[in-house]
Amino acid sequence: MNRHWWHRLTPLRGHRQRGPLQGVDVEALLGRAERMADTGMIRAWLRGQSVLVTGAGGSIGAELCRQCALHGARRLVLVEIDELALLQVQERLHAAFPGLESVAVLGDCGDPAVLAHALGQGPVQTLIHAAAYKHVPLLEAQPREAVRNNVLATAAVAQAARAAGIACMVLVSTDKAVDPVSVLGASKRLAEQACMALLADASATRLAVVRFGNVFDSAGSVAQVFREQIRRGGPLTVTHPQATRYFMTITEACQLILQAAALGEPRAMYALDMGAPVSILALASRMVRQAGLHPQEVGMVFTGLRPGERLHEPGLPAQRQEAAPGIWRLPLEAAAPASFATRLEALREAVHRYDVPALQRLLREAAPADSSAPGPRYSRDSRDSNDRAHR
Repeated sequence: MNRHWWHRLTPLRGHRQRGPLQGVDVEALLGRAERMADTGMIRAWLRGQSVLVTGAGGSIGAELCRQCALHGARRLVLVEIDELALLQVQERLHAAFPGLESVAVLGDCGDPAVLAHALGQGPVQTLIHAAAYKHVPLLEAQPREAVRNNVLATAAVAQAARAAGIACMVLVSTDKAVDPVSVLGASKRLAEQACMALLADASATRLAVVRFGNVFDSAGSVAQVFREQIRRGGPLTVTHPQATRYFMTITEACQLILQAAALGEPRAMYALDMGAPVSILALASRMVRQAGLHPQEVGMVFTGLRPGERLHEPGLPAQRQEAAPGIWRLPLEAAAPASFATRLEALREAVHRYDVPALQRLLREAAPADSSAPGPRYSRDSRDSNDRAHR
């Protein structure tokens, strides 16, 4: 078995992580203690439930599955397009939770037939939609796949949840959806709008949209890149000496996602409190020192901001209310099902034609400016927006 993969599924205890770099102190790297959710609230909500998780084999999806099992879910339906990831998550869950019933469904959650098959395996009370493409620079050149997977698949999931009478749908979102400057951010903002429109007040399905920033040591994260670069002896590549990001551990993010859903509100948008932004340069230096080396030995190379990247991600908006420790409730955008249906059809047609210019235009038009988080909106070339914003 892939031991490092299972490590990513295992909770971080004592804020220390055992992985490719031994003895990594995550609390020291992030400059704060890991937040702990109200596990009693989560357990009271999840106990005995049947939960469907899309993207179940990914870093976030796998940990959400484990947290659901840990907090009393009796049954998990695992929807995953990557066959190896699906096999691994199911085997690890069986090993850790012998009494847990799990159903593995290999397929694309954007395919209505796959969703119908998954939901036809038995009653499901909660659907957690974690499947998404998330790599900012890559998606800048792949707007068709970003829209297909992040927007249209999310709409398909929301429609299936409504049709099946699912009690609660949870959308795992991102802080990059706030005043988006990238294809990823704009596509996730559209995913949020799709859920709000399709699960409007007439729907019996509760909706919890949860935004948060970067997850430390998730697949493809900067921490994993730095680890590999340190292992090779350097240098470490940093985009910009002033770049900052918000980080959480996988465990705290997933526990707080579940606690937000457990709050029981009919329709809500939440943002997780990720503390102060972390300097990427400082993070790189700390990781080098924790590996027993000196930054000058390893070296640092500044590569410049990549397409779609911001120098700083927006912080929490002023218009917010504390829903629970570490969880903020944000104002809801007005859901307009009729107008969004027209927008969704235009996106679907552009995806069908592989019409990149039309998709870029639709992303620009559909990603509204967020007055609570001033900054450049999504543009065709977000590098220009970043340069203007941070000169």
